[in-house]
Amino acid sequence: MGLMLSQQPEADALLDRDPLALLIGMLLDQQVPLEHAFTSPYVLTQRLGRDLDAREIADFAPEELGAIFARTPALHRFPGSMAKRVQALCRVLVDSYDGDAAAVWTTARDGAELRKRLAALPGFGAQKAQILVALLGKQLGVTPAGWQEAAGIYGEPGSYRSVADIIDAESLAEVRQYKKQQKAAAKTGG
Repeated sequence: MGLMLSQQPEADALLDRDPLALLIGMLLDQQVPLEHAFTSPYVLTQRLGRDLDAREIADFAPEELGAIFARTPALHRFPGSMAKRVQALCRVLVDSYDGDAAAVWTTARDGAELRKRLAALPGFGAQKAQILVALLGKQLGVTPAGWQEAAGIYGEPGSYRSVADIIDAESLAEVRQYKKQQKAAAKTGG
């Protein structure tokens, strides 16, 4: 069936076939609607006129990449800072994984190592790493030993907590409802 994070077929197809697009979408998934975050890698390919390449993005002149991110409609609410984070992500991928985004997970010994690698990426942290471990395991078949434990609550089957659980418009609505409840609980201290 494929990923349905952007809710746009072309953008979701890119996320399915390009691990770098998936990492960039995950990085951008903060302070913007998730559909926007996961559509942005596709829009970036359109603006570049070619597929994403970690080396190319890492070597871009920062102000030029920032301008590409800022072009209307902007790829993120904070295009300048997110362009810098995407560039830093790509630099790490080049330096540590020879530019191969998939190597972050295809060469991990187990779920704990995968989570640690993801958490170390620029723009990621513990929670985002757990969510991506869950997404990889639940939807893309990346299931090294211990992946569910490494994903924490996001690895639980049948849950609707994060992008790892979005498979259609209905599950997107359920994830949104869960997040809304979490925000309300945080506001009331419960």
